Amino acid sequence: MNIAAFQTFLTVVHTGNLSKAAEQLNVTQSTVTTRLDVLEETLGQKLLVRSRRGAELTKAGFAFQRHAELMVQSWDQARKTVGLPRGFSGLFSFACHYDLWEGAGADWLDKVRGAHRDLALETWSGDLGEIRRWLASGLADAALTPEPLTGADLEAREVMQDRLVQVSTERRQAQDWHPAYIYVDLGAEFRRQHSLTWPGDETAHMTFGSSRWALDYLLEKGGSAYLPVRYSAPYVRQARLHPVEGSPEFSRPLYLVWRKQSAAIYPWVAEHENWS
Repeated sequence: MNIAAFQTFLTVVHTGNLSKAAEQLNVTQSTVTTRLDVLEETLGQKLLVRSRRGAELTKAGFAFQRHAELMVQSWDQARKTVGLPRGFSGLFSFACHYDLWEGAGADWLDKVRGAHRDLALETWSGDLGEIRRWLASGLADAALTPEPLTGADLEAREVMQDRLVQVSTERRQAQDWHPAYIYVDLGAEFRRQHSLTWPGDETAHMTFGSSRWALDYLLEKGGSAYLPVRYSAPYVRQARLHPVEGSPEFSRPLYLVWRKQSAAIYPWVAEHENWS
């Protein structure tokens, strides 16, 4: 397995240029070319269209990119595991959906650290697609997600209900539509509940896929939005945000997903209590 060739391929993809990739990898451009040639010859496929203007992925290259990323990530994890410093018995890798870290993923990992000080811990932040790949490849042992990921080697369990409350920078009553309303996409279950409760066809002037970004925008520009209570509660206590009176409260389930192989090594993963 030529990890250097995989790393070179990915660097060329990210930089879009062989000379820039060579500079980033601290090798000559001829070395980059040789590694790519060997990789393409081994696979029997043209991965990149190379020209003076740069390098672009072919269809085969696009398909290979994900596998190359997984191989490099797995190799990095193996190096970390083998190179564990004295005093640690293992490396536990936790993936957390980017919107679930504050007040959920961070709290759980802190409990893990307190209960298992013999373990080195690492955390990865990503979307559902990335987390699914990390679990499948073994890069992650467990993950916190807003949906129950399934697979032959995966198990999932609901661990808490994420309370979603509409808050505003001004005290006000709920109404069918407010021009300063900000829509935050909090997943499939929230979209379902939101459309049933607010069936109007108006479009919010701003839409966010991140609770943190929406909160920052709300505090700076004003308006209202549905946010997880774990994000909004400190600002409600400071009276910088106010619950919208009469606005229904929603919730979404959060899931801990783990690899069965990892649970055999770390049985406490499957023995947790609910977090609520």
